[in-house]
Amino acid sequence: MTTERPPHSRRTVLRAGALTGLGLAGSAVAGPSRAAAAPADGGGYLVGRGLADATGEVAEVGMMGYGRFDQQAAGLHTRLRARAFVVVDEASGRRVMLIVADSPMIFSSVHQAVLRRLGEAYGDLYTEQNVLITATHTHAGPGGYAHHLLYNTTTFGFHRKTFEAVADGLFEAAQRAHDDLAPSGLVLSHGTLTGASVNRSRSAFERNPKADRDHFPDAVDPHTTLLRVERAGRVVGAVNWFPVHSTSMSGDNRLISADNKGYAAYHWEREVHEVDYLSDGSPAFVSAFAQTNSGDMSPNLDLEPPTTPEDFDRTRTNGLRQYEAAAAQVRQPGVGLSGPVDSRLVYVDLSDVTVRPEFTGDGRTHRTSKPCVGASMAAGSLEDGPAFPGFAEGENPFWDAVSDSVVYTVSPELARAQAPKDVFVPIGEMNRVYPWVQERVPVMLVRIGRLHLIGIPGEVTICAGLRLRRTVAGIVGADLDDVLVAGYANAYFHYLTTPEEYDAQQYEGGSTLFGRWQLPALQQTAAELATALRDGTDLPLGPEAPDLSGKALSLQPGVVLDAPPLFRRFGDVLVGPRENYRAGERVEVVFAGAHPGNDLHRGETYLEVQRQEPGGTWRTVADDGDWATRFHWKRDGIAASRVTVTWDVPREAAPGPHRIVYHGDARGVTGTITPFTGTSPAFTVR
Repeated sequence: MTTERPPHSRRTVLRAGALTGLGLAGSAVAGPSRAAAAPADGGGYLVGRGLADATGEVAEVGMMGYGRFDQQAAGLHTRLRARAFVVVDEASGRRVMLIVADSPMIFSSVHQAVLRRLGEAYGDLYTEQNVLITATHTHAGPGGYAHHLLYNTTTFGFHRKTFEAVADGLFEAAQRAHDDLAPSGLVLSHGTLTGASVNRSRSAFERNPKADRDHFPDAVDPHTTLLRVERAGRVVGAVNWFPVHSTSMSGDNRLISADNKGYAAYHWEREVHEVDYLSDGSPAFVSAFAQTNSGDMSPNLDLEPPTTPEDFDRTRTNGLRQYEAAAAQVRQPGVGLSGPVDSRLVYVDLSDVTVRPEFTGDGRTHRTSKPCVGASMAAGSLEDGPAFPGFAEGENPFWDAVSDSVVYTVSPELARAQAPKDVFVPIGEMNRVYPWVQERVPVMLVRIGRLHLIGIPGEVTICAGLRLRRTVAGIVGADLDDVLVAGYANAYFHYLTTPEEYDAQQYEGGSTLFGRWQLPALQQTAAELATALRDGTDLPLGPEAPDLSGKALSLQPGVVLDAPPLFRRFGDVLVGPRENYRAGERVEVVFAGAHPGNDLHRGETYLEVQRQEPGGTWRTVADDGDWATRFHWKRDGIAASRVTVTWDVPREAAPGPHRIVYHGDARGVTGTITPFTGTSPAFTVR
């Protein structure tokens, strides 16, 4: 049947406090809502939390992360969220904002857009100096939202709808965090998590000095850190940092997904706490699972890429492990934070840094170079999902034979500066014609009491992260555990390895664009930031990244026309459900649909699972942001679409009549977009 869209979305229902018992059961380790005793009442902080939808296009857009042209999105597994936290030191009035986004990367395009929106709303209250934006690095998110061409190659150019959805979602989360500011305690704790990561580049790791290797006896960084927010003795928010790639979802997956870190946050917020909004509209609990130095940390413990459908189980398992390690820390006293809130950010032209002898390790001065892509980068990370055929990690004798004349014709000096990298693409030279990759990058240092976060715009290996952390800790006088790398922050420059790892030219070394001395250059910058933070002095901003918003190329045409199948109407049920289902079974309904790109339904939903109440009212029990639902889109001929909605019946599902509702939007011949709704026949959960 086709009906008019309901006047309220699921979010309205949640705000009314009517939804409970969503999805799967909570794990055996359910984070308590009341905190363990901790001296958290003397910090003098105002803290705000915000949560918003930042999902972009879910159909016919290249997915970001694996670099595969064939990985075009065809539906939605879980929505991508942005979670924001603002911390204000009441004594000084200084503040910082942390945004953690279920996103593949934070490109400078998004960083600049969010800062512009913040400036328009709040003046100079939030600027590049005190806003740290990081990504969880899911490899199952839509791409096309960068202003640098390399990242839009698999998406056939820039996708404005996805860009606006990401920027608007991050800004909305920031607004909500600002509005939520209230006296709060902050408690910091540390733990150990094993069995959730493995070093995918062990041969490169083993090249590091013994002092580095001894810090990670199993070649993994098991350090898990939790910053929890408390009000009136209750935990109302948490940020967890743990290094592991969000590559539990495979390159064969075609559904947009928040991957393992997104599931960890979703589970804590909506499966453990059950309701994500209170009756006054404020979030009941916000949990972010952020990245640190995860450059060589894979979730695929067998060092084999996952395959569909096992990637769904792997995602949930890894996410639960991260959640359990974080929730276990809530039962620990932790350390109540107090003291200053402060931050610094500078821009560095990584293509032209003179690195002083005290940071190079060999007593000599060295220089970074223009960025270059290595042959081993083209190979991809074989443990998580290979890229181009014909390339390998490490030595590439065939490419050596083919490329020597090409590379040296381009620039013998550049080839020497990048050695021993087999240069696949001298992409810095291509930047002269069109911006392919970013060269002027932001580096940031944030302090919240004793916690220090080093904002690095890329993928940092655990030993490279260790050296950055030691550099900062030694200057500011902090415990090493309290100094973390915040990876994927504010921009993206690919990887960061130690010089010793670089020499191995595994995938991570081939993806360290600015040459062997890139890490020492950033240690030098981190030292300057730490010194300024310690001494209360300012630093010159440096060469800001240019605004490239007017140069983005869009090559993929948009939706031209939607038409229902012959003799059908939009929203008609093509394949209906069975009459009865039990817990653990999958409900599947196929609708005559339309292209999901006509309306991204940000902050809303493409689907609802509804249960009939005793009085006859239909109540929403799940939507397209839930783990138990999936939304599949498939083109049917030229202009028609088939939409398949599935729901895995949870074991806690209340018995009784249920139905599936699909919300679509059809584009007519004049370009007008008309919303419609399809509703399945009722079925009974027993």
